[in-house]
Amino acid sequence: MDPDLCSAKGCQEPAVWQLLWNNPKVHTPERRKTWLACEQHRESLSSFLGSRSFLKDVVPHEPVG
Repeated sequence: MDPDLCSAKGCQEPAVWQLLWNNPKVHTPERRKTWLACEQHRESLSSFLGSRSFLKDVVPHEPVG
């Protein structure tokens, strides 16, 4: 089984973080969308979501299966 990859454009590194986010203009308050991040892209993806007030939580990624 292939590893889950980072959501950063063009990145092929395995994901080690889950960035849980929500766009309040589109999603209900309890809904969480997920971006995956490698160690290198955790901060840049978090900053992108945080600057829009979308970021809700960052947790370790635990692959399913």
